[in-house]
Amino acid sequence: MRVYKEMKASVAVAALVLTAATANAQEVEVLHWWTAGGEASALNVLKENLQAQGITWRDMPVAGGGGEAAMTALRARVTAGDAPTAVQMLGFDILDWAEQGEVLADLNEVAEAENWDEVIPEALQRFSKPDGKWIAAPVNVHSTNWVWANKSVLDELGIEQPGTWDEFIAALQKVQDSGKVALAHGGQPWQEATIFDSAVLATGGAEFYQKSMIDLDPEALGGEEMVQVFDKMAQLRGFVDDNFSGRDWNLASAMVINNEAAFQIMGDWAKGEFLNAGKVPGQDFLCFRVPGTEGNVTFNADQFVMFAQTDEGKQAAQKTMASAIESPEFQIAFNKVKGSVPARTDVSGDELDDCGKLGMQQLAEAAEAGTLLGSMGHGHANPAAVKNAMYDVITAHFNGEYDSATAAEELVNAVEAAQ
Repeated sequence: MRVYKEMKASVAVAALVLTAATANAQEVEVLHWWTAGGEASALNVLKENLQAQGITWRDMPVAGGGGEAAMTALRARVTAGDAPTAVQMLGFDILDWAEQGEVLADLNEVAEAENWDEVIPEALQRFSKPDGKWIAAPVNVHSTNWVWANKSVLDELGIEQPGTWDEFIAALQKVQDSGKVALAHGGQPWQEATIFDSAVLATGGAEFYQKSMIDLDPEALGGEEMVQVFDKMAQLRGFVDDNFSGRDWNLASAMVINNEAAFQIMGDWAKGEFLNAGKVPGQDFLCFRVPGTEGNVTFNADQFVMFAQTDEGKQAAQKTMASAIESPEFQIAFNKVKGSVPARTDVSGDELDDCGKLGMQQLAEAAEAGTLLGSMGHGHANPAAVKNAMYDVITAHFNGEYDSATAAEELVNAVEAAQ
């Protein structure tokens, strides 16, 4: 029966594509921010897949790890009446565009033919299928509360993998005392927010994260626990090198890869940089949850949002691209390179490396336990206005403009003003 359904879905998708075969040459123009080594390698998997199907790929890369620059470029294109075919997008940015009327394409025909409703988690569908209309194809699921560590540096200094926050701080101190950089970090607001997600979880667990980052409860945002969160951020700030300001995240990863630094707190896309450099999990580097956050997972999911096109060739190419993204073969091939885990729940993780298998296991456990939480730092907890207001306070504190108590007060004010 399963084989029959899969054959039926394949025939249906093929019919969708062949219907427009007589239209203009099929082409996709893709706006994205996957420009780092591991990310670019992963994107090539999709490019080659589509090119093999006769679809021309026009690349529109906009550098910037958090996607802010890409969203600015997108607004300019749409305002000019020249929307790209497909755009990499995250969380509430997708929902914002979904409210803009008919600017987005309708993928329901492809989704129904391929049974997306059954194989893509509801947490992702919240963003890719608002109001019952599929407008995006989820590529992956990333989790953000990871530590990446250089195993040789730790071995040289006799440091075991830390299991608690205090042990983590002690390990950072030992590395710093040795003369190496303890915490590789890039001084950009979204990177500080990535660390902040983990600091919130390590302080108050999933319940506190839900109240503060998602529900925006004023007492949680401005209370004593939030002061403790900022205290943790201040601790981490003390282990960053002097040249961190403005550094791109992948350059911070390179510091760990090249034995210049011991640790980096970053989402699992960082694994792609290690793999791209020929490093092996467990042998050259370690991957583990930020100490104090175990059992909880903050996530984001890259999706390709399809913008409405009038050209039939481009419409057909969109459907082919969406189908290719959700194919089990692509999901595994892409996520093996990218460092993330598949967006489909029916895909086996046997081909993934040890970090990928661990990520899939922990993601499933968190989903079952109700501790799978949308990342504030990556636009899956609240709309962009709130996220950006939080960014401002978090970065100001990280740069020494506020003490922890003042930062907690400012966080309440900033969120209130942004709502």
